[in-house]
Amino acid sequence: MHLLNTKKLRRSFASAANTYDEAAVLQREVADRLLERLAYIKEVPQVVLDVGCGTGYCTELLAKKYPKSFVAGFDIAHPMLVQAKSKRRWLRRGPAYSTADAHGIPIKNNSVDLIVSNLVLQWCDQARVFNEFARVLKPGGVLMFTTFGPDTLMELRMAWAGVDDNPHVHDFLDMHNIGDDLLHSKLLEPVMDKETLTLTYETVGDMLKDLRQIGANNAVHNRFTGLTGKYRFARFTDAYKKLAVDNRIPASYEIVYGQAWGATDKAGIVGKNGAGKDVIAVETFQEPQRPKHG
Repeated sequence: MHLLNTKKLRRSFASAANTYDEAAVLQREVADRLLERLAYIKEVPQVVLDVGCGTGYCTELLAKKYPKSFVAGFDIAHPMLVQAKSKRRWLRRGPAYSTADAHGIPIKNNSVDLIVSNLVLQWCDQARVFNEFARVLKPGGVLMFTTFGPDTLMELRMAWAGVDDNPHVHDFLDMHNIGDDLLHSKLLEPVMDKETLTLTYETVGDMLKDLRQIGANNAVHNRFTGLTGKYRFARFTDAYKKLAVDNRIPASYEIVYGQAWGATDKAGIVGKNGAGKDVIAVETFQEPQRPKHG
């Protein structure tokens, strides 16, 4: 597994904030499929957290689905949240947004009923993030997430393999490794499944443009930093064109869906307390006052 450069990731996603929504077709489709699974959750959560919320697509849908709940979105890239906030209607009550790193969530223990995370974990130290989820989830709280599996962008990987041995695509974890990390973090009864979705483009350049616009640049810490060169890039492009189907350039994504529950026994769960050095919160997250009944 290649190490990722967190600072580079933050810069990549921050710089993509203005173009993200234009290119994030896959991310929205997967979000819709993930949120459909909330139909199986019968209890209405009081506190909902969208981790890695980007420009707020999932967060807004969660706020609409749970209008009486407190819904918050966290993201590492503050410009993404600026875009999310700009979508709010004037004076309409909406979700709260805060800049924070998923490796150190600035929320107290046992305070969240539902965590949703859409296509974020592949950019993280997954085990550390699961530890944080286990810490902040209430006993019996629900975690629902998606991430990319190892067959993601397999065409891109194959095309570059004939050119050089440098890592041009992130190594995505297998579904079984993800399940093991869930269990090690003390999250309960993990349920995993997967599917493959394929986007198609007119040209290789269009596909690469989409990746840049969502901020998914190669962030491998030890990635090749020399100039790609016109010759090598042309070889890559020619190899990719040979993978075309019906004259369309394919880009396949293995989507892994996961669900787990917060532990009733928190003994042995290790995570930050919301005040660790990895937290970069710039706004205050406060649990809402419980509504009075009667």
